[in-house]
Amino acid sequence: MNRQVAALVPMRHNSERVPGKNYRMFGDAPLFHHIVRTLQSSALISEIIIDTDSPVIMEQCAETFPDVVVVERPIDLRDGDIAMNRIIEHDLEYTTANVLLQTHSTNPLLSVAAVDEVVQTYFDEDCDSVFTVTRLQQRLWRHGNAGTPAAVNHDPDVLLRTQDLEPLFIENSCAFVFSRQLIIETGVRIGARPRMVETDPIESLDIDEEPDFVLAEAMWEQRRTKGRTS
Repeated sequence: MNRQVAALVPMRHNSERVPGKNYRMFGDAPLFHHIVRTLQSSALISEIIIDTDSPVIMEQCAETFPDVVVVERPIDLRDGDIAMNRIIEHDLEYTTANVLLQTHSTNPLLSVAAVDEVVQTYFDEDCDSVFTVTRLQQRLWRHGNAGTPAAVNHDPDVLLRTQDLEPLFIENSCAFVFSRQLIIETGVRIGARPRMVETDPIESLDIDEEPDFVLAEAMWEQRRTKGRTS
């Protein structure tokens, strides 16, 4: 099997909730630099493709990451409501790799080990796709009939400890691995035979709102400081 893996990292110039977040300083570098460094450090990633409409990101890539393939996103794919799968289909034109890993700049704490595990799982398991998840073991409720709360994953009359509940998993969007064939034939990145890879909750932090940015940066600084003193 051809094990060439292309990493796709889509990044928009504008962000409604955290303005300019993709190129805003995060620790020692602009935010998107962190995921690029991580991907560059993985021996399983053959090439990195950044899809963007941002002149700032294009300029920084030319200066700092000259080996990264930068794709200028077409105008008809720049609307925030455009499905990510359409952007992935467009980016296939810029790589010959048969296996794709798609991730985001907004997961700056994702480790090389996590990237490697997701890719290796794809090659080792009998599956057509892999995606990352965060474990959830909490008592969940939903609105039932007439607004009466209804238990989702537990029996209120049998008060199990949360650690004894059957775990549920949140798709955290840290990474997806899939084949070129899957996205071309079905237009989706999670196929009929997927596998989940659980990632550390701290690594899975996604920057969507301003408090997320502050929290993720604090965790990054804590890890950096710990690395200096250990």
